[in-house]
Amino acid sequence: MNFTIARQPLMKELGLLQGVVEKKSTIPILSNLLLNAREGGIEIKATDLDVSISTFCEAEVRQPGSICLPAKKFFEIVRSLPEAEVEIRKGENEQVTVRCERSNFKLLGVSADNYPEIKGFDGGGLSLPSDLFRLLISRTIFAVTNDESRYTLNGAKLEISSTGVRMVSTDGHRLSFMEKQLPLESARLDVLIPKKTLAELSKLSAESDDPIETGSHDNHIFFKFGRRLLVSRTLSGQFPNYEMVLPKENNHRLTIESAPLASALRRVALMADERSHGIRLDLHENELQITSQSADAGEAGETLSVDYQGAPMAIGFNANYLLDFFTVVGEGEVSLEFKDGNSQVQLRPKGEVDYDYRYIVMPMRV
Repeated sequence: MNFTIARQPLMKELGLLQGVVEKKSTIPILSNLLLNAREGGIEIKATDLDVSISTFCEAEVRQPGSICLPAKKFFEIVRSLPEAEVEIRKGENEQVTVRCERSNFKLLGVSADNYPEIKGFDGGGLSLPSDLFRLLISRTIFAVTNDESRYTLNGAKLEISSTGVRMVSTDGHRLSFMEKQLPLESARLDVLIPKKTLAELSKLSAESDDPIETGSHDNHIFFKFGRRLLVSRTLSGQFPNYEMVLPKENNHRLTIESAPLASALRRVALMADERSHGIRLDLHENELQITSQSADAGEAGETLSVDYQGAPMAIGFNANYLLDFFTVVGEGEVSLEFKDGNSQVQLRPKGEVDYDYRYIVMPMRV
């Protein structure tokens, strides 16, 4: 194997693959990348057996061949090189030489025969805009549980039907729901996507404006855009009936700009209990009081003017759950919809006509 390649595109692709590589795996080969030099360029693959990414770089290939190289060390070497052509050559005993101007490195590789097979995808699936996936992921991934024992909640539910696309996530205390209505001609997909896959897909799609082709087969889901392909196992099991959680009688509403409310929540949360992060919201006509107290730290309070005409109400929440919502929606008006002091609140950004985004948080005692 012998090829020459520009440093910048090689470094970019290697960087995108680092998140997939297993760093503490009991299977040593998974800490490696598979390089396959063929006519026109090199194909690079990484996998942890659950998530796999394949990408392609144009290169001048003088001699085809394959080799496995340590992912982290190879990336560090390429990142350290000057901006010039990089020559990579495989010699005897799987030893690989990396040359760039006056720099010269020798890496001990592993035979490509030892690398696990990665499922392929020929495309032909459903095509959707990459920015749609980025938005769906950014507004749901933070609500995925970190409790590995709750297996079906370790990812987000992706539903694609003839009427549009939905993504839903929950950790049992809050739920994030986002939908985009699109005419998709009898398309259908209903899968649970692991959190790691969502994170890698978000990073990859941010580097490409190409539409994403997606499809599923044999407990795997595929995302193809341009010359990059992400393949992931799907989660098995029954996702909760989230439609039962979506409030239908939250008739008490307040409207406010997100920035001042988020700032007030952050200040008051400084004095909240460190375990529960509990804060209390007291609603009165055109007024919202936010308070917190901790036996160890003290207490805090802040009053905001809001557009609210309903009955007085008091309700407690985990401050971090509310702040997660304001982090992803950014600036603009938001609506908080309540039923009573013992029921979940529904938060929505106002003015978004292209998407239906809802965030539901269960109350807590404070």
